[in-house]
Amino acid sequence: MRMRVSGVVGLLVLLALGLAAPASTAQAGGTEATPAPQWVVSEWLNSDPGTLAENKGKVVLIDFFQLWCPGCRTFSIPLFQEWDEKYGDRDDVRIVSIHTVFEGHSRQTPERLRTFIRDEGITHPVGVDAYLTEGDRRPITMQRYRTGGTPHIVIIDKAGRIRFSHFGSFRPEPVEAFIDELLAEDDGSGTPRN
Repeated sequence: MRMRVSGVVGLLVLLALGLAAPASTAQAGGTEATPAPQWVVSEWLNSDPGTLAENKGKVVLIDFFQLWCPGCRTFSIPLFQEWDEKYGDRDDVRIVSIHTVFEGHSRQTPERLRTFIRDEGITHPVGVDAYLTEGDRRPITMQRYRTGGTPHIVIIDKAGRIRFSHFGSFRPEPVEAFIDELLAEDDGSGTPRN
């Protein structure tokens, strides 16, 4: 049975499932959501998804990951491949992964990332999180989104607000129901999209 996440009840469901624990936030209904900061990427692999402003009117799903992160390899990367199959053909969804390296810099290079993307058959846009200066240990987008590590998944609504932010794994079904609810919300033009 699919759950429908709606308003305060939806937030309570997410809380009960442990999705809004200290490492995550989920905003539903009238709860105030935070405007999503622009990602800063040194290069895009597969394709360039544009800026967040260019994606307004779309639900944006972001996976912050690292190549050597066990949780990324066993949870978020396969989940985003599933979501790409489920939502990738929709014009009101943007799926993006951002390789946000904050450790093991010499081993998690863009060259290794390219090979990994090819070997895993990842087709959605994958960005390399940029650094402000060469000696920085934490990349810019990671800092802007205040991710605690990887995997960290963020969902942005059609108005460009962060509506879900979670570090680690979770049960995908209620989050997919929440994505479906966000897709049914007004896209800013006054017309709900299905």
